[in-house]
Amino acid sequence: MPSRSSSTGAPETARWLLRGRDGRLTAYARAEGGLLRWTETRPGGPDWEGPAFFEAPDLTYLTLAQGTDGYVHFLGRRERRDAEGKPLVDVVHSIQYQSGRPLMDWRSLGNPHTKLVERAPHLGAPAAAVDTAGTVHVFVRDAVGSVRMRREGKGGKWEGWKDFKVRDTLDGTVAVATSTGRIEVLAPSGKATLRWAQEKRGGDLVRADDVPLVPAPGSGTALETGPDRLTYYAADALGDGVLAHRPADGGPALPLGGIPGTGPTAAVRTTIDGYDCTVLAHRASTGRPALAAFPTEDEGAGLWWAETGEPCLGAPALALDARGRVVMAAIGLDGTLRIARQKAEAGLALEAWARV
Repeated sequence: MPSRSSSTGAPETARWLLRGRDGRLTAYARAEGGLLRWTETRPGGPDWEGPAFFEAPDLTYLTLAQGTDGYVHFLGRRERRDAEGKPLVDVVHSIQYQSGRPLMDWRSLGNPHTKLVERAPHLGAPAAAVDTAGTVHVFVRDAVGSVRMRREGKGGKWEGWKDFKVRDTLDGTVAVATSTGRIEVLAPSGKATLRWAQEKRGGDLVRADDVPLVPAPGSGTALETGPDRLTYYAADALGDGVLAHRPADGGPALPLGGIPGTGPTAAVRTTIDGYDCTVLAHRASTGRPALAAFPTEDEGAGLWWAETGEPCLGAPALALDARGRVVMAAIGLDGTLRIARQKAEAGLALEAWARV
């Protein structure tokens, strides 16, 4: 069961720095009783407004997903107590429709354990993805280690929970939508990472080949590195650094080095000196953000991890601003937002960290 956390810090996802339809970046953080939000005052910055506080009581876990419409979806695991002190656990959902606008009211998506209620408190951490039609897909590990899915149907009505009928998965499920609108889901277990994929947008999620990678809990992320092709990045559970695997290519996981600490890996694609590159970031074992870049889908070209800035709470995040510059964000130990933006020069060099 996810541990209760009330201190300020990054959400349990590396996708907490997001660009809206108006080009402005927004950063989100966990806080006591809710979440904090900072928003660029204009596309490309450098100034920010915030933090604004939004109530979201009793959350033990928070993740985010964004659709091509720019809407930001918030999924949380909520744990309360009834009159007798027994835990009441459910998945909750809220939406931000535009940059700088308020969040909608939190809505409960329930708990798949409606019959065996003794299992309900053992519900795991949710993950979510939004396809190109704006359909929200929510995934959660249940009490027996299976994966359950609930998605928004036509007219905003949510379908019931679907059981993927597996066992022994762990928290750290990753869900992602490709540019064609397909959803893929990766769920770690103690022996591999289980995978499901749609053949086309809106279709059933079908069990696919496992990914031969056993990730450290909550360290995984997925990035579209080619047309409708995903690469999965995660920290190795045995401490051998970051690993990469492209399901479309098969074969073993590829070692990328680094000494990651806890938390997910952040990933973004950009053009550096005219080359399509992938930029990765994680929270190193020292607690500081670490950054690396390499030619997309050419992990064999090698990469070098560079630590930057001060120690942070949770994982750093990566995004491209309205000018296409890489922006790295972290939550400082004092709970404030820290931003480092790509310099206007060759290579991938960041400006000095700025405290927002």
